[in-house]
Amino acid sequence: MNITLMKEKMLVFPTYLVPICKNYDLGLEDFLLLIYFWNHKEEIFDVLEVSKSLKIKEEVVLVSFNRLLEKKLIKLELLKDENKKRMEYVNLDALYCILDESFKEKEKSVEKEDVYTVFETEFGRTISSMEYEIIKAWFEKGFSEELILGALKEAVFNGANNLRYIDKILYEWQRKGYKTMKEVNNHKFVRNSKEEAKELFDYNWLDDSEG
Repeated sequence: MNITLMKEKMLVFPTYLVPICKNYDLGLEDFLLLIYFWNHKEEIFDVLEVSKSLKIKEEVVLVSFNRLLEKKLIKLELLKDENKKRMEYVNLDALYCILDESFKEKEKSVEKEDVYTVFETEFGRTISSMEYEIIKAWFEKGFSEELILGALKEAVFNGANNLRYIDKILYEWQRKGYKTMKEVNNHKFVRNSKEEAKELFDYNWLDDSEG
């Protein structure tokens, strides 16, 4: 066994970089180079050192490096060291932003799955594939999770456990320009207050006193 080889610093391989490889059509050398930069953050870009670490030729390193630059997954920065000598550093901020957006998309997907579960709980049954697509279409048309669940609650309260009724509620709220349930509830409060005031104004106090 080669003890020296075993003592070499190993590269960590984060699984969430795998989609980057697929989405940006990276070759093996490109991906290995990206992993190298991930493991050697804020270090000087040394082609010879990278070549030695990854066991690939220097010219291959440069080709892969330029490909990562073109795809805007990395950025090369020229900074001065302690001796004011200009050095080249690899900046991964663009990669971090891409990963962050990816995580946000996954979170949204989980949130939507939770919405479907809420519908099934309220309906007391498994929703059909058609119902699933209708709910999904609401999200695609810009309705927020808050409004969708608010419309569901409204429908259940009125004993109408069907998506057609909920769809009418959502589009009525959209027509009135409501973006949040706070706006919906404020409108209800104002409407109810006006109705109560009208009933109070129309009440025949004289007849009541005589009775």
